Amino acid sequence: MTTTHRQPACTRGPLISAEGLNGVGKTYLTNRAVEALTHKPVMLDEFSQRAQGRPGLGEALLQALRTAAGGDPFLRGGTPMAEALLLMAIKRHDLDTVLGDLAQGQSVVEGRSVDTTAVCQALLLNPGDHQAALRCAVDLLDLAASYRPLPDLTILVTDDAAKALERAQQRDRRVFTAEEADFMRAACALFEDLATTDPDRYRVVDRRTVDEYEAADLIRTWIRDAAGDLPCLLEPWQGPGAACMCCGRAMAPAAA
Repeated sequence: MTTTHRQPACTRGPLISAEGLNGVGKTYLTNRAVEALTHKPVMLDEFSQRAQGRPGLGEALLQALRTAAGGDPFLRGGTPMAEALLLMAIKRHDLDTVLGDLAQGQSVVEGRSVDTTAVCQALLLNPGDHQAALRCAVDLLDLAASYRPLPDLTILVTDDAAKALERAQQRDRRVFTAEEADFMRAACALFEDLATTDPDRYRVVDRRTVDEYEAADLIRTWIRDAAGDLPCLLEPWQGPGAACMCCGRAMAPAAA
């Protein structure tokens, strides 16, 4: 007879990502949600919001991608698989910078995590084939999970792609090309379908069905409720016997 002993919850804070298409209002809604929280999470800016010159390896890699992309809003430099690996490396670097906060029980919210990388690079690797892109996005997330743990909770903000495009153009003060607009529409559909593949991790805010006040309330509730009863955070490449990256406790094997 095999007896399974449940590991006690880790003392770390939750790792949360906020995902969504350009122009859906993800940053605006997340910031509104956080303003009303008593215990503020650590906020990791998404790539497009980061000031030039932030020190560290992550910013150096990001600057190299920006240069190679030549101003493309989706950081497309023509080598999607190599770019996917670099973006995953940046997200690993981001995690390394907040491990101390997580270890102290602090919540951390990433402005876009590995899901955006999976969506955008899957579209580039499978142009015009939505189902193949969806399978590829799932595979890319599996690959990303070998670099670093996936977020405990992923909040996807979505909306009508045309409205998101309009907001993005106003915000960025630029007119997107027809090809860029098509890419945004494809990314919107792929984000929504990708969320259905992992309902335990994703929470979806659809701005077509809720107003901004309801949306911010939902995000606030999800961030607040993400804390507590969390498993240890393990290095994927070290296997199940590794010590937690936050509390240092080694996972005990099931007793026979």
